[in-house]
Amino acid sequence: MEAIVISKFGGPEVFEYQQVPKPTPAQGEVLIQVKAFGLNHAEMHMRKGEWDEWNPITGLECVGVVESCPGNELPIGNKVVAVMGGMGRNRPGGYGQYVTVPVSNVSPIETSLPWEDLAALPEVYSTAYSCIFTILDVKPKERLLIRGATSTIGQAAVNLAVNAGASVTATTRRKERFEVLKKMGVEESKIEQTQLASQFPAEHTFDKVLNLIGNSVLLESINLTRTGGRMLQAGWLGGLAPVPDFNPMVQMKSGVQFCLFHSKVLGSEDFPLSAIPLQEIVRKLEKGAWDAKPTYCFEWKDIQKAHEILDSHDAGGKIVIRH
Repeated sequence: MEAIVISKFGGPEVFEYQQVPKPTPAQGEVLIQVKAFGLNHAEMHMRKGEWDEWNPITGLECVGVVESCPGNELPIGNKVVAVMGGMGRNRPGGYGQYVTVPVSNVSPIETSLPWEDLAALPEVYSTAYSCIFTILDVKPKERLLIRGATSTIGQAAVNLAVNAGASVTATTRRKERFEVLKKMGVEESKIEQTQLASQFPAEHTFDKVLNLIGNSVLLESINLTRTGGRMLQAGWLGGLAPVPDFNPMVQMKSGVQFCLFHSKVLGSEDFPLSAIPLQEIVRKLEKGAWDAKPTYCFEWKDIQKAHEILDSHDAGGKIVIRH
C-alpha cells in the first residue's frame, strides 16, 4: 500500500509517499481502508520531532470502511471512525491507505455525510465531549469559559455546551470571529490574551473553565475559576513551553479543581469511545443543527500543502485529507 511517511524531522517538505506493507490485523483489531482523515496539531509536533512518541506513518484518526476484523466485532464493509489507540504514536496511523486499530478505538457510524465531512469529527468531538461532560460535568445554566473557542475542539465544545444549556463565554484571537461565536450561542466573546481577567469585572469568576491555550495561561485560568469550580486544560494552542518556575503552593488559587485531559486516552477503560454519542452527534450535523464542515479539504497528493496551513495556525477549522 501507499503511505505518507515522515522521512526526517522538519517542515512539511519531509513528508514522502512510500510503498509499505499492508498491515495485518491481530485478534482484537480492525483493518480499515482509509477514506479520509483529519489533521491534528500533535502531528505537526511529531513531524518536527517535538512529541514524546511518534510513528513514521502518523495520523491520530481516520474514517473508512472495515476491510477485516478477525474477532468479528464489526462487519466487513461497515462505515467506521477511528481515533487514538496508539495511532501515529506506537503504531502506524491514518496517513496510510490502510490502518489497523484496536476495536476499542473504532466506532461504527451510519451516515450520508461525505467522507471529508465525517473525517472532521472523530478526534474533535470525542475530545470535546470528554472535556465538557466526562471531566467538567457541565450543567445547565453554569457559567463556562472556553479559551481558544474558535479552534476545532473549541468550536465543538461550544456546540456541546450551548446544547446542554450552559452560559458560555468564549475567547478567540480574532475579533471578526465574535459574530460566528454569537450565532453558535455564545453569550459573550473576548479577545484571547494574557491578563484576560482585566476584560471582566473585578473578582469575576466562572463555574467551569476549559483552557485550550495551554501552560501560558494555566495559572490565570485557575484564578478565573470560582472556589469549588473546575478548570480543565486540554490543549496547547499557545505552545508547549512549561510554566516557568512553577510553585503550586505559592501560585495556585486554593479550592479550585485543576484537571488535565490528553486525548491519547480515548478508547481506554477510563475513557471508552462507546461512552461518546458519536452517532447522535453525526445526526445533528446531518440535520444542519451544527456546522462542523472542514475548513480545508485536500487530496491525498497535497499533504505538504495541508501541513503548511496547519503550521500557520490560521486554518480557522479542521483540515481534512481525502483519498
